[in-house]
Amino acid sequence: MAGTDEDAVAAADDALYVLTAVLLTPAKFPSVLGDDYPEACAALGLAPLADGYGLVLGQDGAGARWTVVVDDVSLVAVAIASWDCGMEYDLSPDERSVVAALPGWPLAVAVAAPGVPDPHDPDPEVAERAPLSPPDTSTWGPAQRRLGADEIALQWALWREQIDDSEFPSAPDASKPSEGSKPSGDADPSEGSESSGGEESSEGAGGAAGAARVRKAEGSAGSSRIRRVLAEARAYLDTPPPLGRVRSSFAPGDARTLRADGPGWSLVARTDDIAFVLLDEEPGEVLPVGRGPELPGLLEALDKMAVRPS
Repeated sequence: MAGTDEDAVAAADDALYVLTAVLLTPAKFPSVLGDDYPEACAALGLAPLADGYGLVLGQDGAGARWTVVVDDVSLVAVAIASWDCGMEYDLSPDERSVVAALPGWPLAVAVAAPGVPDPHDPDPEVAERAPLSPPDTSTWGPAQRRLGADEIALQWALWREQIDDSEFPSAPDASKPSEGSKPSGDADPSEGSESSGGEESSEGAGGAAGAARVRKAEGSAGSSRIRRVLAEARAYLDTPPPLGRVRSSFAPGDARTLRADGPGWSLVARTDDIAFVLLDEEPGEVLPVGRGPELPGLLEALDKMAVRPS
């Protein structure tokens, strides 16, 4: 497995100053790395183990960036939960839980360890492999699209309040032809939001959508693209996609926040509400999808097959 060279592990374990940590599991992984769990693992050269990993990002005494991969997922989850609550937690994985020590960071980290040199990649003779680096999100593409979907899921209320339900009484039916006039009662998917392309958070998940503004777009093309996305999402019900392509997480009340990704698209929805679609082919655009007769059933079915945090 990449990164398990003894010299690299020893270098990373030598006074590693932990800066942050993230989970890499089927239900929760940095989506900037891929559309699904196996793809995110492949970006780090890791096998997609069923239980997943914890990624500990830090610097050694010389300031070099290291990502220590551990199989003690619970330990990393407790640390993250503690930090999120503003509590101190000394994350010190047992060396027996270390799976790999990878040079570099796969995500953007905005902080640095005090009292050591500025973050930099380890010397090649120590690392013995190309260092990890965050995906390029300077231009619109799959990574930026997934970050935008992350932002909508995190800031659902801010995005939802920009949408007037009366403008799309129902979702477009994916079974109907995409050419020609729009069927009566279909959603108007022309309401979109433009991304400002904000900076990533320290975990590479926030700020992609930024402060957006709602504006009108061309409806017929948008309707066709939304039908395609809904059809591909519905196909997951018959042919299960790679693990992590459909994920379900907590939402207020009895609802769930549903996230689905596919080739060139991301969908974010609340099971009791509407959905938003982002496309590689529509830079910065966020297309809302009204509930109508079709969307509720699709979201319910996707939620039943989705991976959920344990």
